Parts: sequence; structure tokens; C-alpha cells
Amino acid sequence: MAMLELYLIRHGVAAERGEDWPDDSKRPLTSDGIAKLRKEARGLAALDVAIEQIVCSPLVRTRQTADVIAETLKSKPGVVTSDALAPAGTPAAVIQELSKYVRKSGVALVGHEPNLGELAAHLIGARHAIEFKKGAVCRIDFEVLPPKGSGQLRWFVTPKMLRRLG
Repeated sequence: MAMLELYLIRHGVAAERGEDWPDDSKRPLTSDGIAKLRKEARGLAALDVAIEQIVCSPLVRTRQTADVIAETLKSKPGVVTSDALAPAGTPAAVIQELSKYVRKSGVALVGHEPNLGELAAHLIGARHAIEFKKGAVCRIDFEVLPPKGSGQLRWFVTPKMLRRLG
């Protein structure tokens, strides 16, 4: 049976909340955030990840993150948005979303904290959320979708590590 490689990715560094961005959903990545993210995406590519599909939150900063990663990877994965990955999303909604990709062997989810950390903990059977810095990535492997039981945490890399690889 084919293994599913699931990659959880937190969006890159975005503009600060405030008067300039009254609608949080429209806050973009900063130019420095994009530059760092490009290096991080090259680091991800150096790990030879096999991502076939990227699913991201509908917020601008996650779509920008997903697009930078998609254009950097050799596999040129498609990018779609899902409300399940929005800040109000739940692990159950994300798992339901994942069931759409049963025929894919590598899927990346680009989202937000604290959701990603809570989702990662849920998927590996941990009691406490895992903290994702902006641009961090973890890989969790599953035998089947939707997951039955715990996935296997294969690795977790910080943005700094990815930039060094890139």
C-alpha cells in the first residue's frame, strides 16, 4: 500500500497586524518574508520532497507561501485553497479535506498557528501542540487516508535549517 507523505507548512513572515491591514485575511508576506521563503523553499527542494498537491488557507499570506513553494519544487504541484485551513478551521475539517487526495502520495498543507501545531499533535497522537515558526515544515507519514490512528512524524525542520539547505 502506498504511503502518504503529509507536509505541514506555516506561512512565511507577513505584514504586521494594524491599521494598514484592517482585514487580516488580506495581510501579505513582506518582501523580506518572500526572500526568506524562497530560500526555505529551495531548502525544501533540496530534501527531495515529492509534493503532488498543495492545499492552503484562503488568506493571502498562505496562498503566497504556497505559490512560492509550488514554483520552486521540481514536481510543480497544483495549489488549491480550503476553508478547513483558515484560522477557524478544525483538525476534523482538515482530515475531511485530506480525504479528497487519497490518490496522491505527497500533499502539503499551508496554514496558520496555533492550528498547524494542534493539527500536528492530533495527527501523531501527541498531547501538546507543536510550535511552528513562520516557514517551518514537518513531515508526517500515513498508511491510509483519512488517517486511522497516529501518523509517523518523520521530521520537523525550522526555517533557519531550510535556509541553510537552500
